[in-house]
Amino acid sequence: MIQNTIVNVGDKNLYIEYNNSFENRPTIVFLHDSLGSVVLWRDFPAKLSEATQSNVLVYDRLGYGKSYPMITHERAVNYMEQEADLLNDLLAQLNIDKAILFGHSDGGTIALIAAAKYHKRVEAVICEAGHIFVEDITLKGVYDAWEAYKTTNLPERLKKYHGDKVEMLFKAWTETWTRDDYRNWNIEYLLKDIICPLLFIQGESDEYGTLDQVEKTISQVSGSSEKYIIPGIGHTPHKEVPELVLEKSAEYIRKLF
Repeated sequence: MIQNTIVNVGDKNLYIEYNNSFENRPTIVFLHDSLGSVVLWRDFPAKLSEATQSNVLVYDRLGYGKSYPMITHERAVNYMEQEADLLNDLLAQLNIDKAILFGHSDGGTIALIAAAKYHKRVEAVICEAGHIFVEDITLKGVYDAWEAYKTTNLPERLKKYHGDKVEMLFKAWTETWTRDDYRNWNIEYLLKDIICPLLFIQGESDEYGTLDQVEKTISQVSGSSEKYIIPGIGHTPHKEVPELVLEKSAEYIRKLF
């Protein structure tokens, strides 16, 4: 069955696209980045679903895409932990208890947190360019994006996907990450609680994070872990080299299930 609809989860109205056509198969849950949306995944979820004969759930977080707007751009330091809790509530509401989380950037971090906290629901994680702490290169990337927002047509390009929510979500991302109290945000303490298999994908030239993010993650989780570092690629491997990421992810999922 295919659902493209708004669901209410914890008083938040979220847009989901859910295809659970495959019986007795896991569900790959896609978690977008800090400026992302369902639409911006393009055809990658459908291709990975077909390649692995897996169900797929893609959703817009509150304030993004076709989901309802944020009430405020102000976020708590632990906002991604809160997103992981909301993800668990969404999975429970949809009766998904065999989830493979595929998260990019912020979505990758949310996937790691959810795996640490909700063992019974999360079967595996594919983390693409996730963060476990704040680095100088991350802040430089945020400031560069902020400058592009002020001096290029970036707002108009984002408006195609987020409508009139663009200014709110952009402030939420940039102002949170550059706040003084966010500099010490760190989720390394949670990594030991991740017992499911983990694949960490990162571009070697990622403009938002060094390979320390990868090494310090896979060395501290309790489950099996592996890394896939792609030379010459930046922050969005699934768009820059989709064939490589699709092949690696499909192989990884088929091996597990």
